[in-house]
Amino acid sequence: MEMESTRQQKVAKQVLRDLSEIFRERGMAAFNGAMISVTSVRVSQDLASAKVRLSIFPSEKAKGVLEMVEAASRSIRGDLGKRVSKQLRIVPELTYFIDDSLDYALKIDELLKK
Repeated sequence: MEMESTRQQKVAKQVLRDLSEIFRERGMAAFNGAMISVTSVRVSQDLASAKVRLSIFPSEKAKGVLEMVEAASRSIRGDLGKRVSKQLRIVPELTYFIDDSLDYALKIDELLKK
């Protein structure tokens, strides 16, 4: 696995910030009352695509909320485009994943308490 370039890291940070803001502005009501946090963004070398990890709370809603996010994907990318148009020539294609590391940590925590 090769190192990410500084440019990739900068773009990833920017996309993470902007997407976080977009989800915050759209509000929990837009996503079935779930809270969405963008936990990480990995941008491809050509900057044309990005893998976006989302932490969804409550996690029981994660699958449904992920589907809602994917359904709104074009308008989310459109919003992102408006924000990054000055910095980026192309808006990366976004692929969403559920980041369940928090659930995993909680599960481990529970097990350790027993």
